[in-house]
Amino acid sequence: MLFALTLGGVGCGGGSRHTRPPNLPVVGHVFVLVDENHSYTDVIGNPAMPYTNSLAQKYSLATNYYANAHPSLPNYFMLTTGQLVTSTDDYNGTVASDNAANAVTTAGKTWKIYAESLPNIGYLGPTIVPYDKSHDPFAFFSDVLTSNSQAANIVPFTQLANDIQNNALPNYAMIVPNMMDDGHDCPNEAAQCTDAQKLAHADSWLKTNIDPLISSSAFANGVLIYTWDESEISDNANGGGRVATLLLGAHVRQGYQSTMVYQHQSTLRISMELLNISDLPGTAASAPDMAEFFTAN
Repeated sequence: MLFALTLGGVGCGGGSRHTRPPNLPVVGHVFVLVDENHSYTDVIGNPAMPYTNSLAQKYSLATNYYANAHPSLPNYFMLTTGQLVTSTDDYNGTVASDNAANAVTTAGKTWKIYAESLPNIGYLGPTIVPYDKSHDPFAFFSDVLTSNSQAANIVPFTQLANDIQNNALPNYAMIVPNMMDDGHDCPNEAAQCTDAQKLAHADSWLKTNIDPLISSSAFANGVLIYTWDESEISDNANGGGRVATLLLGAHVRQGYQSTMVYQHQSTLRISMELLNISDLPGTAASAPDMAEFFTAN
């Protein structure tokens, strides 16, 4: 059952605290990977995306998962604050409400966002194609904007390979490919391409760049949640349309499919719960729990 979502609500203060599901494992790393603007049926069963579909068959798949809104930025805010905050990608405000970065830091844990084509570490400026600021919610958070050390957790995607090699992965991370690699634009920013070409390129990028993460010893006690920010613009079901969402990792149930209804606030909730963080920002506190996807300790 879905619950009411609200715009705005960017006041200060921590999120709700709760008792976590008793049989949920505690993991060392939770990564959230977000691709762009395609429906569940565009992705699942599409022969242009063999790697993605192999992961969906091997691990867990949420078959009834919905984005919260159109366009992109409100969904990224829901994934990290439990609130929509805005209804536009042109939002230029500062978000002072509780968020994943604050919850993780307050719990004494570490976080990063690996943003492909980010100009430099700690970059807080506008979109520079193919980097898109509206895919980087952490660049709007007041506790990040006012702290050099927090801003330094916004890093180019190339840093991920170094962190894997050095066994220096953060506890919580978001991965955002650039617009050429996330299904948003054509490969190499070409003027025209087919949708199959966009998705085939996104799938190839995933295999090249994400398989080394999930197969690494550094990620052995980790979980990766792979979702899409929103469905096609014509799909408004539950706000942002039905999207593919996969859960990967050693603690995830193998070959499992769920028909329960979830949205992005549930991803935020389970991300915090898996890390044993009791602060659940915004509507994450009342979101349906995703514990069914995990095997007990």
